[in-house]
Amino acid sequence: MIAFVLISIAMFWFTYKYQYDKDRKAEFFADSHKLEILWTLVPAVVMALLIFRGLKVWNEITGPASKDAIVIELVGQQFAWTARYPGQKDEELGKIDFRLIDATNEFGLDLTDPNSQDDFKAAELHLPVGKEILLKIRAKDVLHSVYLPHFRVKMDAVPGMQTVFKFVPNVTTEQMRTKTRNPNFNYELACAEICGKGHFTMRFPVIVEDEESYMKWKSAQESWLKQNPDYLKHIPAEKREAAMIRAGMVPDNGSLQQGQSVSIVK
Repeated sequence: MIAFVLISIAMFWFTYKYQYDKDRKAEFFADSHKLEILWTLVPAVVMALLIFRGLKVWNEITGPASKDAIVIELVGQQFAWTARYPGQKDEELGKIDFRLIDATNEFGLDLTDPNSQDDFKAAELHLPVGKEILLKIRAKDVLHSVYLPHFRVKMDAVPGMQTVFKFVPNVTTEQMRTKTRNPNFNYELACAEICGKGHFTMRFPVIVEDEESYMKWKSAQESWLKQNPDYLKHIPAEKREAAMIRAGMVPDNGSLQQGQSVSIVK
C-alpha cells in the first residue's frame, strides 16, 4: 500500500509538472552511472526486505508444531477431500505407505504401526478454537490446493510430496454467524487449483467449535480399522488383539463382551 501510494503520487505529479509546454526543450544525456546504480539498488533493497520478511512468515507457518498442536492429514483427489485424525489412544497419526492405497484404504494406512490402528476418517473438518492446527497435506493424483479463505490458509497439495500449514482458528462458526448476522454461515475448504472437470465439487465443510464440543465430536468417531475389520488380516496374528483394543473393537481389558463377536480374516 505504501509503495502504491508513493508511486501514484509521483506518477500524477510528473504528469502535471512535465505536461507539454511549447517553450520548453527536453534535456538529453547519453547515460548516468549514478542513476543506473540508484534504480538498481533501491528495488534490490525493497525486494530483499519483502523476501526476507516473507521467508520469516513462511518458516513460521511451515515450521514444527508445538506439542499441543492438533495434527490433521488432508488428502486431495479428483474430486474430493478426505481428512484423517489421530485416534483417542495416542493422539498421533500413524504411518502411511502409498503402495498400500486401494479403493478402501484411501490413505494407505500401514496398520502394522500401532499409531495407525486408532486413526479415523472424517467427512468434515472439525477444529477447536484457539488451538494450533497443523495440516499435513497430500494429493493422490494431480495438483490440488487447500484453500481456507477465512483463515488466510492456502497450500498446494502435491502428488508424491507432503506439504504442511500451521495456523490458529480464533472465531467459532457460531460466533461468525452472530458476527455476520447470517445464521446459515459456514466455513469451508475449497480447492484453489483447477484439477479437472469436477474441480468445482471439491468443497469440504469446516466446523470451528469450542474444545469441549470438539472432544465430544472426536470421542464419537469410530476408528478406520473398526469400520473396515477385514483389514485385520494385514496385522500379524500375535498383534491382532492389541490392534482390536486400540481400534475400539473390544474393551480395554482385551476380553469380548457377552454376546459380542468379531470376525478376524486370517
